[in-house]
Amino acid sequence: MDVTTLREYQHLSPFEIKDFLINAAKKVSRTSHQIFLNAGRGNPNWVATTPREGFFLLGQFAVLESKRVMNLPAGLGGMPKANGSAARLQDWLATQNQTPGAAFLAKAIPWTIMRFGFDADAFVHELTDSIIGDNYPVPDRILVHNEQIVHEYLQWAMCGNPRPAGKFDLFAVEGGTAAMCYLFKSLKANRLLNAGDTIALGTPIFTPYLEMPLLEDYQLNVVNITAHQENKFQWTEEDLKPLLDPKIKAFFLVNPGNPTAVALSAETIQRIGKIMQQRPDLIILTDDVYGTFVNDFRSLLGEFPRNTIGVYSYSKYFGCTGWRLGVIAVHENNIFDEKIANLPEATKLLLDKRYSTLTLEPRQLKFIDRVVADSRDVALNHTAGLSLPQQVMMTLFSISELIDEEKAYQKACINIVDQRVHLLSEGLGINPEIGPLFDRYYGLIDFEFWIRKYMGEELVTWMKVNVHPLDIVFKLAEDHGIVLLNGNGFEAPDWSARVSFANLEDEVYEDIGRAVRAVARGYWQQYQATLST
Repeated sequence: MDVTTLREYQHLSPFEIKDFLINAAKKVSRTSHQIFLNAGRGNPNWVATTPREGFFLLGQFAVLESKRVMNLPAGLGGMPKANGSAARLQDWLATQNQTPGAAFLAKAIPWTIMRFGFDADAFVHELTDSIIGDNYPVPDRILVHNEQIVHEYLQWAMCGNPRPAGKFDLFAVEGGTAAMCYLFKSLKANRLLNAGDTIALGTPIFTPYLEMPLLEDYQLNVVNITAHQENKFQWTEEDLKPLLDPKIKAFFLVNPGNPTAVALSAETIQRIGKIMQQRPDLIILTDDVYGTFVNDFRSLLGEFPRNTIGVYSYSKYFGCTGWRLGVIAVHENNIFDEKIANLPEATKLLLDKRYSTLTLEPRQLKFIDRVVADSRDVALNHTAGLSLPQQVMMTLFSISELIDEEKAYQKACINIVDQRVHLLSEGLGINPEIGPLFDRYYGLIDFEFWIRKYMGEELVTWMKVNVHPLDIVFKLAEDHGIVLLNGNGFEAPDWSARVSFANLEDEVYEDIGRAVRAVARGYWQQYQATLST
């Protein structure tokens, strides 16, 4: 593609450039032997089957519970009742012992009741009434039993050891996407971030975090805290120094990184801790969706719970992007409530008015509950909350992981992406050092770094003068039918591309590696041609 067109595309989000790449890749696959391979999106090609089997079987029981209350010939049932529901479920599961999902439910329900000390009928009723979906979410933040289960799951998935004391208030939301939108909106509405304020972004980072602060809605100034490949994508003390500036109100990061796929090390977390000692007012927002792909993962939510908003999505680990399941976590002892309480009186009066229809004491409304209200523009707070069938699926996903003491599911997921990383490496002809902090969900192919190491500095110099960085991903699409996302759209190095190890069959990753080498050889041939003229 010509340089002029590529310069026009460079201002687009990589997720919009992707559409042009897909069209080009499909075109070449139709007219040649090339197979269309889209490794640009992170939707996994595996699903967690056991909790899904439990979900669909539980739905059948819930319909029986509904018919037990009312069963009109026209197909009308009633609302399931709590009294005796746990015993009825146990008895019914005994008749379904050959049905997929029965063994899981027969183990998971009693385990959960015992583990959390639940009233059996109350818990089973929450499941059956919710999976039927006959009520609005009450409480609107998250169902009572679901919150306790998800809280325990997040302690494992996000917090690591040592576990933070106290508890987190959770808000079940429509995936990490909704979490981002709701949090940006509520941070602004509650004057914790105002137009003209400065935030820091831990880059490279998921593209929407780069784009949303600049929207007219928020008008935030941004300082990038860049992690470099030569430091294995860990921030040094020097990298973190800008956070000492009190002008920076918040620090947003993705951990493990997207697209770097590297989790923060214990040393990096300690360096951030030194910053926090001098900046106890700093807001942290950490998006930890890939933490489950790193053994013994530790989030900033676990290390600095008072200052941190945690965002987690079930989408990637359980293969459920279509379910739209996510959680916002805020510790019960947090700086957000304190900051709101310390706002100028004139501002507090405005917020009193904003939330006055929800409570007689709007100043007592916690930040997390403000986020819930703001998610429905306050006026529709009475219909806020994640749909109840979705919350049941969240419950069952969480339980399935909690009862898996051997972590067989986690090991299987990690093995899938690990195999694909090794196959891509073979195609590239390299033997990378894969450390324990690498989540393997994505990979960042740094062309400049790779070409300098394997083909020489002179080719790098020539490329920077004669080739547009986007040319790499377009050549992969146009010549090989392969879609990768341009890394510079994530504030990664210009000459880089993000590959997903989640969404294609194992054997094609070696082909992707060979295609990348072919593109590099093409540049080498062009460079050599200039020397002979």
